[in-house]
Amino acid sequence: MVSFELFPPKTPEAEVKLLEEAIPGLLALKPAFMTCTYGAGGSTRTQTLEIVSRIRREFEIEAVSHLTCVGSSREDLARYLEAARAADINNIVALRGDPPRGDETFRPHPDGFKYADELVAFVKAAGGFDVAVAGYPEGHPECPDKHLDWRRCADKVAAGADVVITQLFYDNADFFGFRDHLRDKLHVTVPIVAGILPILSKQQIERFCGLCGSKIPPEVQVQLDKHADDHAACRRYGVELATRMCEDLIRNGVAGLHFYTLNRVASTAEVMRNLGLA
Repeated sequence: MVSFELFPPKTPEAEVKLLEEAIPGLLALKPAFMTCTYGAGGSTRTQTLEIVSRIRREFEIEAVSHLTCVGSSREDLARYLEAARAADINNIVALRGDPPRGDETFRPHPDGFKYADELVAFVKAAGGFDVAVAGYPEGHPECPDKHLDWRRCADKVAAGADVVITQLFYDNADFFGFRDHLRDKLHVTVPIVAGILPILSKQQIERFCGLCGSKIPPEVQVQLDKHADDHAACRRYGVELATRMCEDLIRNGVAGLHFYTLNRVASTAEVMRNLGLA
């Protein structure tokens, strides 16, 4: 199973490009579904719902909306689910969410939820929704112990999550350690899907990894430094690395690959062609 993640465009021009170029280009790769994020603090929540609804309606493919706890009361979340249901959206990625820009720590709404497992239970109790949740092969950056974080992932599954999609990573050993611990030690039986982000540039991936707590292996850092001033070469290396990682993941029985596309087609398409999946 292969799926793709998008984010809501920030300008009308970017929206046209997303709907007329990126989505058709990605659909040619025949994903099982697409997901759409929203901005920190829920800043693009309404836009996310509109994009997901349009993808389902105009492109006739399963589309999944992100939903987070950030800045939302139970009533806010219930209204969002009602709007999603009215738009025939029945799949949700349920996340605690990152703090709004400028805030260093997550602060739950006084009438909201502190943890993602609470949101999962709330969405499932609403009825009619399947739920995906995030998993962190290297542990969540706010959690001092990755095994504790993995137990919290298992809690999300116990609350009703139907699939786990991981954060990006660049060492498959981290993914396998996470997957096998959840299955063998914590008895998680739902699919565990690997999140894949083909590197575009040194600056971009160092920033992303810094935000999400993913490490850059030394051998990868060497190549990033080598191609620091050549974005085209760095992108080619990103495709090669993602291809090798995916080949290894597939050989070792990964349940699915979820590409973080950044609303672009080229790198994801090249990796898919290299894997014989396009």
